[in-house]
Amino acid sequence: MLTIGVFARACGLTASALRFYADSGLLRPASVDHVSGYRYYARDQVARAVAIRRLREIDMPLERIGEVLGGAAGEAARIVDEHVAGLAERARHARETAVAVKAALGGSDARSPATSVDALVTGVNALVFTTAVEQVLTATTHEPGLPVLNGVRIDVSSDTVVLTATDRYRLSTRTLVPTRPGPTWSATVDADDLRPALPWTRRQHDLRLSARTGHVRLWGDETTRDCRTLTEPYPDHRLLLASLPEARTRVLVPRNALARGLEEQHAPRVRLDVSATGLVISSPNGRSAVTADVTGPGTVVEFAAATLHPAVTTAVGPDVMLDLALPHEPVVVRSADDGDLTTLVMPLRPEPGGTTG
Repeated sequence: MLTIGVFARACGLTASALRFYADSGLLRPASVDHVSGYRYYARDQVARAVAIRRLREIDMPLERIGEVLGGAAGEAARIVDEHVAGLAERARHARETAVAVKAALGGSDARSPATSVDALVTGVNALVFTTAVEQVLTATTHEPGLPVLNGVRIDVSSDTVVLTATDRYRLSTRTLVPTRPGPTWSATVDADDLRPALPWTRRQHDLRLSARTGHVRLWGDETTRDCRTLTEPYPDHRLLLASLPEARTRVLVPRNALARGLEEQHAPRVRLDVSATGLVISSPNGRSAVTADVTGPGTVVEFAAATLHPAVTTAVGPDVMLDLALPHEPVVVRSADDGDLTTLVMPLRPEPGGTTG
């Protein structure tokens, strides 16, 4: 039997991604220690885990992955081919749009002379890193007296790169698997420096990170970028994540459908009614029903739309999982793909009479 950490390294996933797939029913541990809660996997589960990772790399929804893994070879091949055909059509449309946009914008892509590579760096996939930063940046904020809330925390170890941001009402954390392990370090990067660097990081193939005095250096293919660091102590996000109550209700829902349901309300405050039949989003402006797979008792929870919507739209992959405890406890929004993204969203206290239309 393999521990979750060893199994994660064997199949190229993070431990959090494996927990996500276990909770969604795609890949359950071979055994769980009922005393410690530790999860153990069998060696013959590696192939299934790798297949899930590869199918998620092409943005296949969890429901379809279950059909691929559970179906006969011919049916599985048909589902994969059908999905890839859809991807190809979207890619063709994206190329046509990109040509039109570039023709309208013009311009050039000047680069600085090549720079030598630092030895003490951690390598990451440039596109995955850029997407991860964009996702957690939505949880940063400018708040007088608390400049650290406009920072992205980067925690680097030998096997993970964790990005975290919080505005006190929402906390987003994304875990990446490094392409090249490096030393352990942590720093809080000023979002105002990191945000304008993203168009540059997106153009790189190999991206490396290193901590310097007063800044974090991003090493690209030929050039570098420096981002200032903030010196104030960062909120203890690890303690918050570790002290979360156990979920009573779990909702697996298509990300785009949930986002559309929130957008259709056109209201600053929305209510989620969760039942065995699915999810209903409501506000004084109306109601939207969303198909969802619900495990656990029904519940009602309310949010500021400006807090919940970005947590949903920045999620990785086609599906999101909502873990709900009590109505006043943080709701955990989870997704998994090239790493994993977890966002904690604080609910609102219910208003007298509710918000349903």
